[in-house]
Amino acid sequence: MTYVSCFYHAFSGAQKAETAANRICKVLAVNQENEQMMEDYEKLASDLLEWIRRTIPWLENRTQEKTVNDMQVKQEDFRDYRCVHKPPKVQEKCQLEISFNTLQTKLRLSNRPAFMPSEGRMVSDINKAWHNLEGAEKGYEEWILSEIRRLERLEHLAVKFHQKCAIHESWTDGKEAMLTQKDYETCTLSEVKALLRKHEAFESDLAAHQDRVEQIAAIAQELNELDYYDAASVNARCQKICDQWDVLGALTHKRKESLERTEKQLESIDELYLEYAKRAAPFNNWMEGAMEDLQDMFIVHNIEEIQGLITAHEQFKSTLPEANKEREAIQSIQSEVQKIAQSNGIKLSSGNPYTSITPESINSKWEQAMAMVPLRDNALQEELNKQNSNDTLRATFATQANTVGAYIQAKMEEVGRISIEMNGTLEDQLTNLKEYQKSIISYTPEINKLEGYHQHIQEALIFDNQYTSYTMEHLRVGWEQLLTTIARTINEVENQILTRDAKGISQEQLYEYRASFNHFDKDHSGALQAEEFKACLISLGYDVEKDKQGEAEFNRIMGIVDPNGSGAVTFQAFIDFMSTETTDRDTADQVIASFKILAADKNYITADELRRELPPDQAEYCIARMAPYTGPDAVPGALDYMSFSTALYGESDL
Repeated sequence: MTYVSCFYHAFSGAQKAETAANRICKVLAVNQENEQMMEDYEKLASDLLEWIRRTIPWLENRTQEKTVNDMQVKQEDFRDYRCVHKPPKVQEKCQLEISFNTLQTKLRLSNRPAFMPSEGRMVSDINKAWHNLEGAEKGYEEWILSEIRRLERLEHLAVKFHQKCAIHESWTDGKEAMLTQKDYETCTLSEVKALLRKHEAFESDLAAHQDRVEQIAAIAQELNELDYYDAASVNARCQKICDQWDVLGALTHKRKESLERTEKQLESIDELYLEYAKRAAPFNNWMEGAMEDLQDMFIVHNIEEIQGLITAHEQFKSTLPEANKEREAIQSIQSEVQKIAQSNGIKLSSGNPYTSITPESINSKWEQAMAMVPLRDNALQEELNKQNSNDTLRATFATQANTVGAYIQAKMEEVGRISIEMNGTLEDQLTNLKEYQKSIISYTPEINKLEGYHQHIQEALIFDNQYTSYTMEHLRVGWEQLLTTIARTINEVENQILTRDAKGISQEQLYEYRASFNHFDKDHSGALQAEEFKACLISLGYDVEKDKQGEAEFNRIMGIVDPNGSGAVTFQAFIDFMSTETTDRDTADQVIASFKILAADKNYITADELRRELPPDQAEYCIARMAPYTGPDAVPGALDYMSFSTALYGESDL
């Protein structure tokens, strides 16, 4: 137990020493770590504060540059500062605050006193310095932007200033020499007036350029206010322009006075020139117009027109004495000019500045016009004689035309009346119409005589005739219509005779047909319109009322009497229709039955049978046109009389 107790006490003392040593090491390690963090904090804070101290003066530097490009370089440097240099410092500041907080926590946990950085290196000091840095940074950025805008404005103004100066200097180039010349001393009044008007235009131009000079001065002032780096040269150029402008104003006023004084000296002579020009120009125009009128080719068509020209010519001749007085007055003005010039020793220019009309040209034109007057008298008298002759031709043609026109009109009415009336038999009517036709044809010499008169009128180039409303073309058409109408009427009577003989119609039936036709021919046109024909059919008992069946029946009948669709029914068509409706007529069936008798009830017929039963020419006609028979009972040489018969009546192709 003693040994054990000794061992226990020996080992227990050793463990306490080791524990004490470990505690001391641990305390020393914590202390060393804290001291290292303190040193790191002090160094990091010193470096950050030093960087802020160096950066703030750079950001507060407001040295102005001359150009936008130079300021853009500064802007680029500032962009590098913001994007490259500042972000690491932001990290350092953040790390500094983290280190400080961590150090304070460790000191507090290790029961150590709080860390107090050296003076000026507190976190609050660093935040304050950082705040000052950001303030300088913001001001620097705003200054760069405002400075770029200022320099852009300055560059724009400088370019504008030099452009306006160049334009103004280009305009003023040579103006002083122009204003100091004395070209007006040898000019005429018109030239002086022209120079004066030109000078007035120059004054207007000068006044217009006043605005540009004021703009140049205003731009120069603004460049000075904006502290333009090259303001000295701008001011010198602006001053030169202003001084030159004052000189131009003085020279302009002096030249105007000289021009006005010279103008008054020449006005006395110029007034006479002007009066001469004012009176000579209208008189010259009057003479030229008179000469044109005296030489003018005239085209007239009747006596009234030529008499009007003669009257106008007589009125013109009555104005000649007054015109001669005006000519003498104009010549006296020129004589007065010569007199004044000679008495005052004035050297006149080559001619009147206001007109190119000379006294010699006026006299020459006057003599030419006077020589043309009798020639015009003769021409007008010859034309009057020609128009009198033309008027006689008009009257002769009109007398014959009125007679022929009345004759044609009367005969047309008579033919129309004859075609409607029913006097005597058709043969009597035909005889009377042919006699009537001969009497009309016998009138042909009168038409030929009228043609001769018309030829004379055409040769005389006469285009109107106030003595008659008839024209040759109208009378020709009327004459041809008259001959055509009488020929058509004769043909209608001949067709009526053929119809009567072929259909066995009596004279009384024809009278009845004519009476019915005339009764419904309300307008006496010689043809029945559709409605007139329908009324006629209704009176004859046909069922053509305004219902579906009646319309169909009427359309069928109209297709018979008016196959061309003209909408009118002639008397011949009316007779054909009525005779067809009231008389027997051959049909295809009747002809087939007749051929069947000749063929001994066979369905075909032979050439020998035809030659035996029919006249030779008719037999050969049938043989040539009949088709071969092809039925089951056919024999060699058999002919088809059935198809031939139907073809005769249009029921099949022949």
